[in-house]
Amino acid sequence: MPQATVTAPPLSDAQHAAIRQAVEAHQSLPGALLPILHAIQDALGWVPAEAVPVIAGALNLSRAEVHGVISFYHHFHTAPTGRTVVQVCRAESCQAKGGELLEAHAKQQLGIDWHGTTADGAVTLEPVYCLGNCACSPAIRVGDEILGRMSCARFDAVIAGLRDEVTA
Repeated sequence: MPQATVTAPPLSDAQHAAIRQAVEAHQSLPGALLPILHAIQDALGWVPAEAVPVIAGALNLSRAEVHGVISFYHHFHTAPTGRTVVQVCRAESCQAKGGELLEAHAKQQLGIDWHGTTADGAVTLEPVYCLGNCACSPAIRVGDEILGRMSCARFDAVIAGLRDEVTA
């Protein structure tokens, strides 16, 4: 399956400023690393490699320590994502209720594999291992919204709605 990805362009002055602002706003907090990483990802949609030495210096950590936290948590993205991240639950309950079929359908409909981004930059597809919506399996998360009882037809409608938002 072809894998469309979004490559990271050089950071703009505004993006560098957002990184500095996130560090300055959170560095005095106890356990500041996670709040800083969340603030950067919230501002930019990802945590660029250029942020690692800035964070490490501000918190008196090694670059390896900062990178280790970024790479440990699947929530953090180290490359730009599509405009919307769609996660498909792969936990047991969702698998038992048709999750494998939904996964295959999502990959086929979008023309990408896990962690890929559609060529138009609209959607990044990710696996997730529990959305806490087991009673309504299978489930997906679109951005911050969890949708349960997801069928292939409903998935197609959700994706069509995302694309309609862009053209509206």
